Amino acid sequence: MRDGLRVGEIFTHSYVVPPDKTVRHLYPESPEFAGFPEVFATGFMVGLMEWTCVRALTPHLEPGEGSLGTEIRVTHTAATPPGLTVTVTAELLSVEKRRIRWRVTAHDGVDAIGSGTHERAVVTLDRFTAGMREKLARGTAAGPAVSP
Repeated sequence: MRDGLRVGEIFTHSYVVPPDKTVRHLYPESPEFAGFPEVFATGFMVGLMEWTCVRALTPHLEPGEGSLGTEIRVTHTAATPPGLTVTVTAELLSVEKRRIRWRVTAHDGVDAIGSGTHERAVVTLDRFTAGMREKLARGTAAGPAVSP
């Protein structure tokens, strides 16, 4: 990872919520989610918070590096209908070797809708991919998972 990230820096990313980022689209196969009102899903808000931090971090990565979300602790405090613009603000809290931590907030132009913290780890993508191939081989060798 290159130098240059500074504690206290602020990054923002705005996104117009489309109809396919509502609760019923989070897991379309879920009958439990199918009846929910058309509001921005918590899972998609979390993803938008991660996306903001990824965009902030990417210019500081070396070729072959990427980042993985390792922790997210957020609240989702207000509903947002499709069509509103959600702006996520990420404030860099710390850089500890390959662990990067942010304070994240989200606002939909009407209400503050979420806040918390997010941590990402910088990894070498080839090494990570090799580890996932090895895990898949172990999982496939173990046979199919049994559902409860």
